[in-house]
Amino acid sequence: MQKVCDVPGCNYCGTPETCRLNQLGVGCCGAVVAVEGDGELRRRLLEMGFCNGAAVEVVRRAPLGDPIEFRLRGYCLSLREEQARHVRIVPEAQAK
Repeated sequence: MQKVCDVPGCNYCGTPETCRLNQLGVGCCGAVVAVEGDGELRRRLLEMGFCNGAAVEVVRRAPLGDPIEFRLRGYCLSLREEQARHVRIVPEAQAK
């Protein structure tokens, strides 16, 4: 059985210590711990600033949930849910 973390706004976590970026609720923050995916997608995410240790916040979601807007490294960007699921983070409450 998968465990749900107790970080407010986090919809679902596969493990108690990390979540996928697309699973966080609006207003939640965390630190990037891993970027997965095929070579080109992974490289693109890293170039956008999703490097280990980078702080990221979920700003808002589109009405149907896709795309999702994030704030990271002083700017906002939007990713499709499919892209965001390749970024693993430690939710803020657990990063401290």
